[in-house]
Amino acid sequence: MSSLPLVSALTPEDQFDSSLTKALTLFEQLRDLRSSLLQVATMVTDTLLAGGKLMIAGNGGSASDSAHLATEFTCRFRHDRRPYPAMALPVDGGLMTAIGNDYHFEQIFERQVIAFGKKGDLLLALSTSGNSRNLLLALQAARERGIQTVALLGQAGGFTKGVAHLEIIVPGEQTARIQEAQKFLLHVLCEIVEERLPRTF
Repeated sequence: MSSLPLVSALTPEDQFDSSLTKALTLFEQLRDLRSSLLQVATMVTDTLLAGGKLMIAGNGGSASDSAHLATEFTCRFRHDRRPYPAMALPVDGGLMTAIGNDYHFEQIFERQVIAFGKKGDLLLALSTSGNSRNLLLALQAARERGIQTVALLGQAGGFTKGVAHLEIIVPGEQTARIQEAQKFLLHVLCEIVEERLPRTF
């Protein structure tokens, strides 16, 4: 006989305070990731200044964050400036479902990296757990083709840890808090890189 899930004993007010405390605690720990984020900013800047493009991939909420980040570069972040090439690999539903149907879901990003990626590009993989096999295969395919790779991961990094050229691992166990911290890091990345990019053609 299955039991019903336990109802939280916390009041809504207590839940708010608890979530805020956990978020603030995690955000304080992000100071330890500053050096790595600055390295990622340099990689992204160098890639775009050299005429390469940024490819971004993730699943679920991280897929939405991929589209968000690509928009910040191809449209703009804070300043009125020229567009820079950035593409979110999860946004083409027709392509992804075709690959998933004709091949395997694990290959939805790998085949796009093979099709669109070239030496001089950069692949950024987003995952709150680090346990997404489709991202693992994409990172491996990119490295085989001389494409720079960065992984923004959570928890302990999962089985993706150590695969990318550079990785940032946000500590913590709760997906929502990790994702919020990753969004912050991505926005800071945009701020840093945009200040280094020419605003005109």
